Amino acid sequence: MSGTFRKEFVVKTRGRGFTELGAQVNAVVRESGIRDGMCNVFLVHTSASLVLGENADPSVRRDLEAYFSRIVPDGDPAYEHDAEGDDDMPAHIRTVLTQNSIGIPIASSALAMGTWQGLYVWEHRKAPHERRVIVTVW
Repeated sequence: MSGTFRKEFVVKTRGRGFTELGAQVNAVVRESGIRDGMCNVFLVHTSASLVLGENADPSVRRDLEAYFSRIVPDGDPAYEHDAEGDDDMPAHIRTVLTQNSIGIPIASSALAMGTWQGLYVWEHRKAPHERRVIVTVW
């Protein structure tokens, strides 16, 4: 099959932390019918991001969260924007420092990721949220 295939879905997060996304994106890739090509994953939000990182040891994700908590602390009095609470501006900064779009090659109708790579939505807000994801395959 040739061309472009696009699908949207919602990911429910549990609050600050990581939600695995690889299985859902791989399902979209299979549904597209495209065997070899590219996949773009786009997160339609300004207070959560996408991460392609270590998936074998959960301490890596805990260390990432701890690091960002140090460099972008909640409730910093230097932040002017706090309309939705003390984690509001830190969530926006975290998103700007990371990414909301990732391109991944497709091989044999699957994401061509490394053995130890996982794809995650990284929720930067303390409360659970529903996050909209757009996957485009070509």
